[in-house]
Amino acid sequence: MLTPKFANTVAWHQAEMLMQPIFIRVIDNLRKALDESSWRGRYQEIPLWPEGVSEATKTQVMELQQCLQAAPPDIAVELQKRLAQLPQPQPGYLLQLEKAGRQVTIDLWQLCYQICFRNYSPIVNASGDILVKIDTSLIDETGEVDWQNLDNKTKNLVQQIFSSLPDV
Repeated sequence: MLTPKFANTVAWHQAEMLMQPIFIRVIDNLRKALDESSWRGRYQEIPLWPEGVSEATKTQVMELQQCLQAAPPDIAVELQKRLAQLPQPQPGYLLQLEKAGRQVTIDLWQLCYQICFRNYSPIVNASGDILVKIDTSLIDETGEVDWQNLDNKTKNLVQQIFSSLPDV
């Protein structure tokens, strides 16, 4: 998955301010929609690696992380030093929806991006060459999160997703 490209640091700071509240609202609205739906959902965490990281490096990092969990303190310090020199994945989150043998997967970061950015499309923006534009309606006149607009946009997008699910 490519990370969004920003036109300037102001846009980056605005996205930084918005993304945590957006993520929390997305999870809450998905939970509510699932409660009212006949679809079952489960969340899955996946690693999102920077571009160009080899499979060998990914395997090495994952093995070192596993070893770190059970390592005694003196060995843990050495493992942490080795890990610090390697690329690290960012956490990615998927919602797996299932009903009557049908499955639908929703990438939660892509959903958050659709809320945070104006006219964001996971397909169009997949190349990573397009600068994203912050949806400034989510920021009030004092520069803080506009909670009402954020709640409305999130609720509407989640409703659109569930209304577009196949009726199995």
